[in-house]
Amino acid sequence: MNRYALVADAGGTNIRFALVDLDDTAGVILRAPRKCVSRNFAGVEDAVRSYLTDQGQKAPPSLAVFSVAGPVRDNAINMTNLGWNFSGEKLSAASNIAQVRLINDYEAIARSVPRLSKDDLREIGPRIDAKQGDHETVAIVGPGTGLGVGGYVRSKTEMIPLVSEGGHAGFSPADDVEIAVLQYLRGKFGHVSNERMLSGPGLVNLHEALSAVEGAAFEHLGPHDITAQALANPNAHCGRVLSRFCAILGAVAGDVALIFGARDGVMLAGGILPAVADFLEQSDFRAGFEAKGRFENYMKAIPTRLIVNDNAGLLGAATLACTMAGGHARRR
Repeated sequence: MNRYALVADAGGTNIRFALVDLDDTAGVILRAPRKCVSRNFAGVEDAVRSYLTDQGQKAPPSLAVFSVAGPVRDNAINMTNLGWNFSGEKLSAASNIAQVRLINDYEAIARSVPRLSKDDLREIGPRIDAKQGDHETVAIVGPGTGLGVGGYVRSKTEMIPLVSEGGHAGFSPADDVEIAVLQYLRGKFGHVSNERMLSGPGLVNLHEALSAVEGAAFEHLGPHDITAQALANPNAHCGRVLSRFCAILGAVAGDVALIFGARDGVMLAGGILPAVADFLEQSDFRAGFEAKGRFENYMKAIPTRLIVNDNAGLLGAATLACTMAGGHARRR
């Protein structure tokens, strides 16, 4: 490739890379995608150097777009759940890349949605056909290492990503059990955000809190252990933890839909849900999503879909890279 871009999707657990040929007329195509464990690198510059060396490109990328987990200010990021602090300018100088743009990871996912195929999405709850119109508003909610919240507004002429830090909004309990969970976690954290339960670490918090509420002995388990045990035995304690996780996620996703006015749908993203998709579909997720009192019928008309393409963040970053380069913006 003569003129190419480096794209990356940097989260608290993994960092994904790919290359994009900026002169390819076939569309936005991710080349040589790779997933790496973020903590295996001293910093982002080390990760970039390792990936580009492995690809054997003689010339540096023309530009780079990095999707990053956290708020981007002045093209710089302090990654909340990883501890990496860097800016586009410093990364540009360290990596010999002329232009480096940082965007929030949920802006990247928002930019990917128009390019996702039916195979990239899974209906969660009833199938609700999207209404065709000149205007579309969609929300995105995704539990992973943290809880991402975003969305987009699209018209015939433009698409505007909506970036937020909604994962840090306060948790609102829906029943007596969740009130008890809130009280327990307030004693531990003070402020209890939605992310304190709807994330990998949040699963552990929820497991601990429900153990205390149920008067059961607390067994130290990681997020993967909890989900594995839940899938193996949904009626056991970990099954109840994951069930509660799904119900809370539904309630929060419903709140986000109401706040954004996302009548055209809520997309579910993040690293946790694809592995538990069957469990999620059979859970109380939709019940929690729709339980909005007088607005229950309003909520019933909003579709919820799970993004099962692991590279959605990369695809969104690649879409922006092609736009920045003045290249193609066709569907892949």
